[in-house]
Amino acid sequence: MAADRNAGRRMTNRRMFLTMVFGAVFRRRSRAIMAVVASMVGTVTLFGLAAICLTVPQQMGDEMRAYGANLIVTGPQGGMDDDVVRTVETQVRAAAEADAATYRYETVRVNAASYVLAGIDVDATRALNRHWVVDGDWPSDGQVLVGSDAAEAMSLQIGDTVTIGYRADNAGVPGDAGGGTSSEDSSGSVAGQMRDGRVSTDILETDGVGYRVAGILETGGNEDGIIYATVDDVVALAGDRGPDVIEFASQADDGHLEALADAINDGELGVSAQRVSRMTSSNRRIIAMLQTLFWFVSAVVLVLTLVGVSTTMSSIVSQRRNEIGLRRALGATTRSVVAEFAAESALYGMAGGLCGVGLGYALARALCRMVFDRTLDFSVALGSASVALSVAVAVAASTPPIRNATRIDPAVVLREE
Repeated sequence: MAADRNAGRRMTNRRMFLTMVFGAVFRRRSRAIMAVVASMVGTVTLFGLAAICLTVPQQMGDEMRAYGANLIVTGPQGGMDDDVVRTVETQVRAAAEADAATYRYETVRVNAASYVLAGIDVDATRALNRHWVVDGDWPSDGQVLVGSDAAEAMSLQIGDTVTIGYRADNAGVPGDAGGGTSSEDSSGSVAGQMRDGRVSTDILETDGVGYRVAGILETGGNEDGIIYATVDDVVALAGDRGPDVIEFASQADDGHLEALADAINDGELGVSAQRVSRMTSSNRRIIAMLQTLFWFVSAVVLVLTLVGVSTTMSSIVSQRRNEIGLRRALGATTRSVVAEFAAESALYGMAGGLCGVGLGYALARALCRMVFDRTLDFSVALGSASVALSVAVAVAASTPPIRNATRIDPAVVLREE
């Protein structure tokens, strides 16, 4: 029976405690709203920054891959067979996730000039080189994508038809993968140095196949001097053989990439691998800078949130000095008064945290869509941590004014009445 009475007394005390806390909140709605808003603003900023910061490394990895290849594998003259291509791709992708595209190069004739024609898998090349600026469309069967330098040299525009001729003694592989700055004929002699996409020649070639210009490519690099067509069209024009070059955009870091290139070169596949630099080689440094900025801004936001909540709670406590004094005079302990105000602050922090997480996620999602062009999934762990931090900050900010209030002499407060 005594145990039942004690349990009932504890239940009654707990119910009275909750009644006092919620009663205090609803009696001073304007102050409560101010405290909730202060917590909410801090949570919105912190959750939004954290969500974006967690997304940045993955996004930067995608952006790094969007600027083209960082590993180029060149095959022997005559191209790589399917087994070699599969072996190299498997070896590279075993080290890290990687996009890949193959290129087959042929020297072709357009009127009185020689140009480099590249046979590509359009989807793979487009995915690998998302930084390429294409005016018009990528090529399909019967169409070509012409580099801006080559297009200017031939006075071509989108929709024009270009006649491309090929002879077996024109076959060659550009010396610069992806750029095609030189080519070799079947005897191994240098056909000439490219200028505006052309190799000077006195041979007039009028026979050939007509292709529609689907688009004009401009990269500011060697690609602007090359004509691109589908692999099937190049096979139909010049016969069937394997690709000359495989380009990879690997997620491996510089050290692993160098080791990978060495392993390929030391193998018995008869291919040559070379690591190349990209615009995003400073990817990790950029991420570190963004994370440093995140922590700095987060610290500032935490301080401002502490100041805001502390100021609000100080105002609330000052308005309730008489109530605190009366309760102390009636025998309330410092612990009970502190517990009540701490619970009230925790309630403000939780309400502000929940609202802040919702608004912060909406803000972060919108920013990721506009800035990074990607969706952002909600992180339950991050949301829970943000709410918990909001509660902790609210309680911590309210502790000093509450303790100051409990030091008030009840007699002094009652005399003020």
